[in-house]
Amino acid sequence: MIPRDAAEADLPALARILSDWVADTPWMPKLHIREADLGFLHELYHSGSLRLIGDAPHGFLARQDAEIPALFVAAPARRQGAGKALIRDAMAASPVLQLWTFQANTPARAFYLSLGFVETERTDGSGNEERLPDVRLEWRR
Repeated sequence: MIPRDAAEADLPALARILSDWVADTPWMPKLHIREADLGFLHELYHSGSLRLIGDAPHGFLARQDAEIPALFVAAPARRQGAGKALIRDAMAASPVLQLWTFQANTPARAFYLSLGFVETERTDGSGNEERLPDVRLEWRR
């Protein structure tokens, strides 16, 4: 699995991956419709690096300098190496990576910790749109 730059034509497929994850995650508030997710992907596309895996995308990672505002993998591609390939691609491009994930997202937290990220901060969620407790993770080369 080799990550590649996303093209604007990929954005609807990436928005579906994001929307499907939200729809399939019971603890995640359903705050946006698919069109809003597509708008969010347009913002990510125009504000940094947006990399994906697969011709029909199986997952994507957005990076803005050291910050990773989004990493999502489609359900059928999870635990197949797509997320790891995307993170390793980001690690090769930046000596420091930082991200937020929700405390309730234990699979994501375990994934990041297994790749050498460390927890640097926890919040009660009052600073995020979903109002869910979150955790800040950081990796350094």
